[in-house]
Amino acid sequence: MGMKSNGEKTAAIVLAAGRGSRMGSDIHKQFMLLGGRPLVYYSLKAFAESAVDEIVLVTGEEDIVRCEEIVRKYNIAKVKAVVPGGRERYDSVYEGLKAADTSSYVLIHDGARPFLTDAIIGRCMDGAREYGACVAAMPVKDTIKIADEAGFADYTPNRNLVWMMQTPQAFSYPLVRGAYDCLASRGAAGLSVTDDAMVVETFTDHKVKFVEGSYRNIKVTTPEDMLIGEAFLNCSRSVKVLLK
Repeated sequence: MGMKSNGEKTAAIVLAAGRGSRMGSDIHKQFMLLGGRPLVYYSLKAFAESAVDEIVLVTGEEDIVRCEEIVRKYNIAKVKAVVPGGRERYDSVYEGLKAADTSSYVLIHDGARPFLTDAIIGRCMDGAREYGACVAAMPVKDTIKIADEAGFADYTPNRNLVWMMQTPQAFSYPLVRGAYDCLASRGAAGLSVTDDAMVVETFTDHKVKFVEGSYRNIKVTTPEDMLIGEAFLNCSRSVKVLLK
């Protein structure tokens, strides 16, 4: 999986521009240490060791130097550029897309998801080529209730049809760039943009396919997530020791 066709280039856009306010820390969450390394290191390493051709790292203007130091320190050779993001997530994605404009396909990933695997990347690359647009996702484990405006249960969707969105979200470059060009020209007034698939769904008639992510592919958002992350990391290290 994840093999390239002749002449096609695939870029990964890694977003590391979040403030991490829910962490209760002055350090932006993408630079907090997990297993002794910055959170963003793990997804950069995963892409660097995959079939992806190049990486664009998007971060806050004030964190450009720090990101460049991480890239040098860990020798992430596929990083083509470290670019400043924008005010909102979709602004940062747009800056990343502009820096990856020679690509045929693009994978957009949250740098706060450190447990990205080569298998997930491969499924996303294959899905982008086959469907033009796909997202890593997993079925929900819990029953989901939709609330009304007063906070009462309104209705219960069929759990078999409800999926948790993850990243990477992968697209044909012309498709996602066109959708983001539309968003940039029209503005996001009245539109709560929470992922890239939503931009494609809103500004094109192209359907987005789900591909298998992983229940370990968590987004580290709160201090509790860091504890879970350390547990995943320790478990992975224990398995490697047993296999030696």
